[in-house]
Amino acid sequence: MQPFFEQVGIPQDRSWLLYDRQLAEFPFNWHYHPEYELTLTLNSRGMRFVGDSVEPYGDGDLVLLAPNVPHAWQSGAVIAGHPGPGNLHRALVCWFDGAWAMRLTELIPELAPVAALLDRARRGLAFGQATSDRLRDRMLAMPDLPDMERAIEMQAILGRLARAPDARPLAAGEIVVSQIPRDRDRMQRVLDWLHLHYREPLRLAPLCDLANLTESQLQRVFKRATRMSISQYVNQLRLGQACQLLVRTDRSMALIATDCGFSDAAHFARQFRAARSTTPSRYRAMFRHAMTE
Repeated sequence: MQPFFEQVGIPQDRSWLLYDRQLAEFPFNWHYHPEYELTLTLNSRGMRFVGDSVEPYGDGDLVLLAPNVPHAWQSGAVIAGHPGPGNLHRALVCWFDGAWAMRLTELIPELAPVAALLDRARRGLAFGQATSDRLRDRMLAMPDLPDMERAIEMQAILGRLARAPDARPLAAGEIVVSQIPRDRDRMQRVLDWLHLHYREPLRLAPLCDLANLTESQLQRVFKRATRMSISQYVNQLRLGQACQLLVRTDRSMALIATDCGFSDAAHFARQFRAARSTTPSRYRAMFRHAMTE
């Protein structure tokens, strides 16, 4: 499934944007955007998808994502008897521009550790319950703060996250689009094409035409931007889609293999075991067990 581009639109008179999302359900919306995203999910449990990571989430799920990382939250149920806004799933979503955050780290020496935090977020970062509990009340108070105080509080929260000892990466790989404008434009075209055609046998010719590069030049630019080869990246796209189908459908392994671009079920099983250290069937059973607890 191709992630769709989401237009966040941070207002010109704001350094970042806060959205207090309260819905009867969180539908599966596989998307990406050029802003960083910090999300605290409350009164809800379900499945979280970040790149090729698929995990159950619960109340207090706290995640930081770098730009252009595909992601989605799909709710399963409101947590019964849990304090929250009625029977609604809730998520506090903070979007901010990377350039703004990096300027802060340059202007305020005390925020220098935030630069490393943003770098680590390229694979997505999930924070432990201890960090979530410490920041929960502060984040819940932000919607009612005046604009100036809210901006200062966001900086303080990023500083706390930079020092959190319980952050762990989510996706197996990372996407780091080059800061060279020409490379960035080329990479965007190549990534868009790969997200549309990853189920097909990998061919470099269309990508070379899109990027106006030779095969060796394309491989070099791609490796510099994503820190992996094109074939490795396509394999991660296929495995990420397979994880979603294992969790969200009852399709057979053969059908999932075909739907995700693997040559057959055996090829799918080998690639899956190499990446996840378990079989697809065990992976499916593990997450269905987690959802019934």
